[in-house]
Amino acid sequence: MEKAKRYIVFFIGLFINALGISFITKADLGTSPISSIPYTLSLYFPFTLGEFTVAFSVLLILLQILLLRSRFEKIQLLQIPVSLIFGYFIDFTMNLLFFLAPQSYPTKLVSLLIGCLILGFGVYTEVLANVVMLPGEGFVKAVCTAFNREFGKTKVCFDASMSIGAAVISLVLFHHMEGVREGTIISALLIGTIAGFYGRKLSFLPGLLFGEKKSDEEKEQTEAENGLVITIAREYGSGGHDIGKALAKELGIPFYDRSIIDMTAKEGGFSRDFVEKNEQAVHNPVLQKVLAQFYVYSGEDVPPADRLFLAEWKVISEIAAKGSCVIIGRCADVILRHRPHTIRLFIHAPEGFRRQRAVTSYGLAEGEAGEKVRTINEERARHYKKYTGGSWGSAENYHLSVDSSLCGVEDCAKLLVDFVQKVEKNTL
Repeated sequence: MEKAKRYIVFFIGLFINALGISFITKADLGTSPISSIPYTLSLYFPFTLGEFTVAFSVLLILLQILLLRSRFEKIQLLQIPVSLIFGYFIDFTMNLLFFLAPQSYPTKLVSLLIGCLILGFGVYTEVLANVVMLPGEGFVKAVCTAFNREFGKTKVCFDASMSIGAAVISLVLFHHMEGVREGTIISALLIGTIAGFYGRKLSFLPGLLFGEKKSDEEKEQTEAENGLVITIAREYGSGGHDIGKALAKELGIPFYDRSIIDMTAKEGGFSRDFVEKNEQAVHNPVLQKVLAQFYVYSGEDVPPADRLFLAEWKVISEIAAKGSCVIIGRCADVILRHRPHTIRLFIHAPEGFRRQRAVTSYGLAEGEAGEKVRTINEERARHYKKYTGGSWGSAENYHLSVDSSLCGVEDCAKLLVDFVQKVEKNTL
């Protein structure tokens, strides 16, 4: 019954995809990247967009088989009948929209945007069904598997290649540009983002349609209730690491900071260097956001930074499940927000104190200390915002916030020991 539902949803999504492509094409500002070569050829030869789409899809399926060989899953042969139906849907919707012929540039632009909204929903619906990929995404996935490449970057290269290929074909056949315009670029940049938006807003649909439960990372934490876990978020240079270590020593419980890097690398299959550079930072946020939208087409792959966070989430959850400990940073306050007997602390200090401590404790030159203090704290704030939706350092996220400059690292640790012991006495 569930499989039947999935195929019904898939073919609905397939029709919506076709309608979106036709809407974008009718806007006359260029078509979507995946349809750019079939569309350009259809303008010159006596075959329809749908017919060329079928032929191009079959070519992509053959290339998948050549790339993957024995690794090609037989179920992906369903891409062949899916391509035939998709081609029919495209021709049907192109005829259905016979009346759509915007003349002014603003109306063309509006039609293009409406088409992107429709196609984005179609992509979301197709991925929601999770039965078989369309040949375009299937080819990208095959390239990733064969050459060990990231899906997002490969999808960008594929879309760019389709658009460039269509442009070359257009220049050869027409001696000017046909079928590839600004609408091709706009749709490439918007559709994944729109599909992701639908995914977030309609997150209840998988459970409603297929009875799916949330993933382990999305479930409320149900770790063992025994033991007191202390999470410490800290500004760079405030001494949060040393305070946490001293606190753990005084309480006689395990301390976790950099050891989490090795555990996460093992859990997620990453190099230690990759984890260390990316675990508490968001580098090039605009570029990451652009690349992330292309992972929507996969349905399985997620951006490396997101996989890293999920792996670290699992590691921190498993650490907390073992019992009492101190965990430094890494959004642990949010990851363990539903775990009973968890104390959330935040260590901060004025910039001058942090800058000076970066010089004396971390061995930084005075000239670079100030910039590094600001940069790392900005990265931690962006990382926290991206993965929790909250504001890093905001008082409501923590049970206690301490300015370490007022009494120094050692006395601050003693103060927290007293605080924790009182909390432990009252709650355990």
